[in-house]
Amino acid sequence: MTTRAARNALWFWVFVGPFAAGLVLFTYVPLGWSVYLSFFDAHNTVSPTEFVGLDNYAAMLRDDAFTDSLTTFLAFTAFIVPTTFALSLALALMVNRLRFAQAFFRSVFFLPAACSYVVAALVWKLSIFNGVRFGLANTVLGWFGAEQIAWLSTTDPPWYWLVIVTVRLWLQAGFYMILFLAGLQRIAPALYEAAAVDGARPGWQTFRHITFPQLRPTSIAVALLLVINAFQAFDEFYNLLSDSRGYPPYARPPLVYLYYTALGQGQNLGLGSAGAVILAAVVAVVTVFQARWFGLGSGKERH
Repeated sequence: MTTRAARNALWFWVFVGPFAAGLVLFTYVPLGWSVYLSFFDAHNTVSPTEFVGLDNYAAMLRDDAFTDSLTTFLAFTAFIVPTTFALSLALALMVNRLRFAQAFFRSVFFLPAACSYVVAALVWKLSIFNGVRFGLANTVLGWFGAEQIAWLSTTDPPWYWLVIVTVRLWLQAGFYMILFLAGLQRIAPALYEAAAVDGARPGWQTFRHITFPQLRPTSIAVALLLVINAFQAFDEFYNLLSDSRGYPPYARPPLVYLYYTALGQGQNLGLGSAGAVILAAVVAVVTVFQARWFGLGSGKERH
């Protein structure tokens, strides 16, 4: 048994070891070094020598541009999370009811999830919401005699939010639809049969009292993932709104701001690292609060 156990352990590390080594080397080491840098004055270097304590954190929290970027992300999260949740759930319900070509429509809705955020953002920017008469959105508006809109540069009203939200919805909805589909297919048909015997009408009544409560674990997982992904948004913001003149300040999320702080003209890696730690703390607090609100792991879930 000892020899067999040793052999099993050897094969375990043969398969898991490369992944674990890569995870430590390319994820945990950079994260740890970033936290280390946040306590130093690190201009144009990743090997600082001057310890500044919490000065970088204080500077970031006093920086109006950084706090405004956090406000931008809170607004983005407050809108994109429930919208994506509702859309993906609706798609899952529709696909689950299909009696033919279900695999086809499942694949069609999921396909955008395999697309690069950069590519999708450029398609939205150059082809759909171009802001000139060649863009698809303005072409459609022209059919109805409406004026053209500079989608990405108009701040009153803020049309750029429509561009950012729609590209994120297109990219994400299919992935979360698959999660909801998996949850729907785990619901026992006997529950619906029992509800029909008790006089429950199909539709909203069945969804409210049977389907949605049974999807609670999936719903919690989807909500948590949506919040985390919303705070990590970078590619669509950066590629949609930036141009040769730089990046506009009116819709700058934290990751874009930290990108310019750490890798822009200032090359202040210590300040950027402090901002990254603050952002990670905000994400962790929001995630833990959300998990506690749902009763995740407490043994007494909220209903």
